[in-house]
Amino acid sequence: MGDPMKRREFLQSAGTVCAGLAISKAVPLFADSAPAVWRTFEVTARVEVLKPAGPTRIWLPAALIKNTPFQKTLSNKFAAEGGTAKLSEDKRQSLGIVSATYPDHAKPVLTLTSRVSLKNHAVDLSTPAHPHASRAELDFFLQPSRYMPTDGIVKDTAEKATKGVTTERDKARAIYEWIVENTFRDPKVRGCGRGDIRFMLESGDLGGKCADLNALYVGLARAARLPARDVYGVRVAKSELGYKSLGANTNIISKSQHCRAEVYLSQYGWVPVDPADVRKIVLEEPPGNLKLDDDMVSKARTRLFGSWEMNWMAYNYAHDVALPGSNGEPVAFFMYPQAETADGRVDPLDPDHFKYEITVKEAT
Repeated sequence: MGDPMKRREFLQSAGTVCAGLAISKAVPLFADSAPAVWRTFEVTARVEVLKPAGPTRIWLPAALIKNTPFQKTLSNKFAAEGGTAKLSEDKRQSLGIVSATYPDHAKPVLTLTSRVSLKNHAVDLSTPAHPHASRAELDFFLQPSRYMPTDGIVKDTAEKATKGVTTERDKARAIYEWIVENTFRDPKVRGCGRGDIRFMLESGDLGGKCADLNALYVGLARAARLPARDVYGVRVAKSELGYKSLGANTNIISKSQHCRAEVYLSQYGWVPVDPADVRKIVLEEPPGNLKLDDDMVSKARTRLFGSWEMNWMAYNYAHDVALPGSNGEPVAFFMYPQAETADGRVDPLDPDHFKYEITVKEAT
């Protein structure tokens, strides 16, 4: 799990990262883009298990089952050729799971079309609001999960990252800046990562993708007693802000899954954040390997604490998801199609056994 001396040095230095950073009070708005209007998209996922064995099951994440300031889910329609399907819901995590079951010798194919309206989302952090969230909801999003503990090295790191700041907003921003400064996007990681934040901190390997880096944000925020949650979804359109790395540039979005995060501040409500996308810009925005003080990076760093460009559709907030009727273990998060045969769980990133395509079109 890494060298103990390196871990001590890491923790000793963690608190110094934000010391020299001004906690910006700038309000990240969309003044340099089109007005915030609702845009409607149809997202269709078609899944086929290529090598079924015995009874087969397929699971797909439905679009967010409750409306938010940034997304209205208009419908989730599905069809299971040769099988039966149903939608189950977990309202606490805004989780909708389309489950399909197929008998032996069937050709397992599941199609889900989600129709959603999306609007750019920004929280004005210069003006306190009057948010409404129940104590039960906030307590739920303070809980640890399998890969996201809030004790031990996670709590120690949160304390170091927020040393010297006292308000909720400044703690949330300090953790965000710590993530941006200390992590990096690792292109070798499969899919969107696993989100095993204790391993990341104990090993000192802070590379990963969105489900790693934003999970680290959520875990550190919860350890600092700030309710926070991952929001799992998929990019559905190009960025109107000029970021080639932050958009879906074709109508085939099978590899455009992206996890974001929210933190709850008692004076402002749920605040959108996305430090992982700052690190994605650093690595991938042309010409690539940009510096943190590059203009494109700096603008995104300011904008992505407090706002999201909504060229992205949300699925759910869920961790440790037990797939209905599955014989396998819960999945760490539910953003990719999943399937299971008599031979066990199918690797969702293995195209030789599991064929799926996700497409999108914007309604005019």
